[in-house]
Amino acid sequence: MSGQSLLVPGELSPTRSVPGNIRRPEYVGKPAPTPYTGPEVQDSDTVERMRIAGRIAAQAMEEAAKHISPGVTTDELDRVAHEFMCDHGAYPSTLGYRGFPKSLCSSVNEVICHGIPDSTVLRDGDIVNLDVTAYINGVHGDNNATYLCGDVDEESRLLVERTRESLNRAIKAVKPGRQVNVIGRVIESYAKRFGYGVVRDFTGHGINSSFHSGLIIPHYDAAHATTVFQPGMTFTIEPMLTLGTHEYDMWEDGWTVVTKDRKRTAQFEHTLVVTETGTEILTLP
Repeated sequence: MSGQSLLVPGELSPTRSVPGNIRRPEYVGKPAPTPYTGPEVQDSDTVERMRIAGRIAAQAMEEAAKHISPGVTTDELDRVAHEFMCDHGAYPSTLGYRGFPKSLCSSVNEVICHGIPDSTVLRDGDIVNLDVTAYINGVHGDNNATYLCGDVDEESRLLVERTRESLNRAIKAVKPGRQVNVIGRVIESYAKRFGYGVVRDFTGHGINSSFHSGLIIPHYDAAHATTVFQPGMTFTIEPMLTLGTHEYDMWEDGWTVVTKDRKRTAQFEHTLVVTETGTEILTLP
């Protein structure tokens, strides 16, 4: 594995502004969102609006990823995605969610998820996950991907490739009538082939007009996840695989989650809707 030194918190830039004409999610300015009480199955109008939100989120992530290179700060990646979403009439869903201060999550190397963009400078050989969610027309679209920065060692490259593949396999496993636990069963059985850890305490989730609806999508083989998929259900799958343990520590910022053994980790995510025969990915650029 790469001999990179471990990450330390950087300096935060001032909060980025969002044009006043862009609709905010209800949780902005509040300590927590109002609990979702609606259905997990969405009507066709909601799904169509989620296609728009998902497309903008995917395009914003793609645009930010073009700037990943040694010497670039994670704050710069946040700026690119923030401006793209605002220019397309969308609100960056993470900005102000439970106090999160930025418009995307940037999780580098040993950071499992929820890294805060700051003055951290990307180095040759890093891997960096960008997690981007857009809110527009009253709904969210959420996606993430792990990217290579410069010349990355083979062990890390394989981790990234296989984490992407675990998501693809999980998506193919979703069918109406099957239980949610099919997702974790597929991901964990694949990850075990390579000795990877599968993060358990951070999961996929239901998503619609609510950023997190309450539906939980485990990425490990969880017998209790017996919710049955129905056409129209909208949710994310976002496996986090590690080179070592799935256990984690939390930084003092209350957001940044790092592997307990500080080994590298990768993640990929799509927002999906269940169809009559399988799924449709809503976060395609």
